[in-house]
Amino acid sequence: MVFTRRPAAVLTAIVAACAMAISLTACTTDANSQDTADDRTTVTSSAPGVVAMFTPSDGITLNQQTPLNKWAKLTPNLTKALTSAGFKKGDISHTTSDSLDKQSRAIQDYVVNHLSGSNTTDDAGIVISPDNITLLVAPVVEADASTRQYGDYVSQELSTADTAEGSDSTDSSDSSNSSDSSDSSTGSDSTDDSSSDASKTAGDSKNAAQAEAVDRLVSSLKLAKESGMHVVLMGNSIKGYKPDAFVRFSDAQAIGKLQAEKIVSKLELSKASKDNPKYIEVLMPYTAVDESGEASDSTFVQEAFRGIWQVLGAYYQKGVVESPSGTLNGNSTEDDWQSVAYDASKEGSTAKVLDARLAKADEHASPTRIDGIIAMNDYIASEVVTELDDLGYTGSAADINPQITISGIVGNITGKKDLSRSDVPDPIKSPEKDDSADSTDSADTQDDSTATDKTDKTKDSQWPLVTGYGAYVSNIPSIVNGKQWMTGIEDRQTLAENIAEACALLNKGQTLTSMSSVRNTEVGGKKKVPTISGPLLAVSASNLKVTLIDPGYISLADAGL
Repeated sequence: MVFTRRPAAVLTAIVAACAMAISLTACTTDANSQDTADDRTTVTSSAPGVVAMFTPSDGITLNQQTPLNKWAKLTPNLTKALTSAGFKKGDISHTTSDSLDKQSRAIQDYVVNHLSGSNTTDDAGIVISPDNITLLVAPVVEADASTRQYGDYVSQELSTADTAEGSDSTDSSDSSNSSDSSDSSTGSDSTDDSSSDASKTAGDSKNAAQAEAVDRLVSSLKLAKESGMHVVLMGNSIKGYKPDAFVRFSDAQAIGKLQAEKIVSKLELSKASKDNPKYIEVLMPYTAVDESGEASDSTFVQEAFRGIWQVLGAYYQKGVVESPSGTLNGNSTEDDWQSVAYDASKEGSTAKVLDARLAKADEHASPTRIDGIIAMNDYIASEVVTELDDLGYTGSAADINPQITISGIVGNITGKKDLSRSDVPDPIKSPEKDDSADSTDSADTQDDSTATDKTDKTKDSQWPLVTGYGAYVSNIPSIVNGKQWMTGIEDRQTLAENIAEACALLNKGQTLTSMSSVRNTEVGGKKKVPTISGPLLAVSASNLKVTLIDPGYISLADAGL
């Protein structure tokens, strides 16, 4: 009996062991694993792992004039794309910060906590290995009022060196100003001196804090990479730091180039002539002085104009495009951004600038002919639309293509009909330069002259193409009715899908070479950084449904329908 019971006991033990093994395998079907000294399981396989997102907070918006290119709009797209790529919702975290100081501390705490062993398990108690963690970081950068009008994704660069240099130049400038003041007025008020010293001290303190925050951020990201984690920077680069991948959103040059290219296409500048040129004005809004009273960085506006001039420059040089105000001409270059730039921080500045550029010859004259206005962003575009109406311009962008009516546009957006288009005939010679009627009799000439005069006045007061960027919800009705011809936006959903795919590949230890949206570029001074990017979307009434409504970016109600 003893010998017959022992095999049964052994068999029972084997069955129990197999059941435990099957149970353990069921708990870890997504990953190969190895036991650690403290009986925890560490992920070492192709499981998607963890993604931690760190983005700037959007802040408080006091009006409805805000672009769709906001971090708060992107993160839901990212979360959805990550879950579709296989990541568990519990393994996706998101932290927002309103300053670089807070963000750098949050990232430092996250990295240190995971490397020290605390907060390193998922909901199932599985320990996450560093090489299964990707940090998605959009560094917080300070943007002036005019730059914020383009949205949150405009690429900028962080640099401790620049901060230090800014501090030095501030000291030098303050010292020089103090010396000049002393030379010119020996009786300066001691209160003014105290105020100046206090301002200088505050500026130095701010610069020092910024430099410290950048250093802390860089140190934390380097520690993360050294431990095996992956770092993907979004939007803003860091000078001298090389991430595993970079997500390039819109930059100033791309925004300017997009609007110029669409103007060229719509006005068919390739068919324009010197005898019948097109008239285009370029508005370059910027903030001349920052909140601290110091001169703002003009890099953005310079790059934006460079993008515009790379497209329009040749047409000005050929004489087929003219500026009614004369601010740009055939001798202009991409360095002449200041001729079209103005301080947009002053209330009513856009209206004043446009009024001056489109000034009538006299009070009885018809409006100055203008075919297109590059307004750069939707905030400025809305001010342009208001001023054009005040100046007496009539119609809409739909009039440039007569077969497209407002009702047709609305029908297309609501899915009732497709738009049909045809080219608008435009004579090689303008009526005032056409002398083909010289041989007609005087009566016919007089009649023709009267008809031509009416045609000229109608042409002069015709509503021009107005471009912008940001896809402000408040501007969508103006796009529907043709007052603003086009705007631009990031393709958020496609970018989110590409970012999610990159995170999954990185956590599996694979390269991004298989991704068609990735190419190596220079980022922060570092070469061969895998960079995710995509073309900007140009939005007009004709494709608004496909680009904004169908993806869920806006609703029919937002479009005023």
